[in-house]
Amino acid sequence: MPERTVVVSAHNGVHARPVAEIVRLVQAHDRPVTLRTADGTTVDLSSVLAVMDLAIVPGDAVVLETAASPAAETLLDRLADVLAPRG
Repeated sequence: MPERTVVVSAHNGVHARPVAEIVRLVQAHDRPVTLRTADGTTVDLSSVLAVMDLAIVPGDAVVLETAASPAAETLLDRLADVLAPRG
């Protein structure tokens, strides 16, 4: 399964706006996508409430994972960009 480790750097961590973007990206993907925190908690990224309940802050490391597909790596790149914007 493709996965990506990301250290969150989004301003104010993962709050409503980034979570909405993450869920939008995941819902457009045809396979489940999960996020795992450093303590092992794993949530389905299609659930706004599950992601918000994690209270992820800048500096937290998370692992994004999805089933192999032609779009998997691109999706993981886009999700990583939401969590750790470049520039």
